[in-house]
Amino acid sequence: MTATAHEPGAADTGPQPPGRRERKKQRTREALVDAAFALFAEKGFDATTVEEIADAVDVSSRTFFRYFASKEDVALTFQEEQTHAVIDALATRPADEPIMTALRHTVVGIARACENGELGFDPQRFECLHQMMRDSPSLMAGSLERAQKKQALITQVIGERLGLDPATDLRPHVIASATMCGFQSAAEAVRRFPGAFGSVSEAVDQAFAVLEQGLNERPHPHREG
Repeated sequence: MTATAHEPGAADTGPQPPGRRERKKQRTREALVDAAFALFAEKGFDATTVEEIADAVDVSSRTFFRYFASKEDVALTFQEEQTHAVIDALATRPADEPIMTALRHTVVGIARACENGELGFDPQRFECLHQMMRDSPSLMAGSLERAQKKQALITQVIGERLGLDPATDLRPHVIASATMCGFQSAAEAVRRFPGAFGSVSEAVDQAFAVLEQGLNERPHPHREG
């Protein structure tokens, strides 16, 4: 007799819940991230050591390095989460929506979620990361170094959405590069000129408006009232 889904031994093709070992590993990883950002907020990125992060969770530095290659990896987990959130959100945009319009809605929406504590994002951690980017050239360098990997991932996703092969068509590469540049330029402008462009999400919206409208458009000079 063939086992049914309710009988012992029935085949289960659905996702299996993580086992106890995996849950423990995930809790340790999350605790390290939480401890790291608490220390980053208190002491700054450069002044915080791996040993302090590990001590805060009552684990050894050796255990820390099982989860992260460096403290830069911990700090930049937020960016990794943002990237995957953008990819997931882009998949929900209407298929016939122009690509830069879809990306504008997607990236601005994720930036706002980070600021407002939506979709599981921590707004204090988001602000802490941007403060660290202002204060730590080494972290900024680490972020830029990792940007190439994120851009390659976004290139592939854009290629799939447009039905274009990045191996033979430059358009997914150019669009992905513009996307990364638009976000980075907006964030950098907010860091360098506080208050001039509003929040990060507002600056990102302005940056993507430029990309959506086209760079050849001649700006109108500001006139005094």
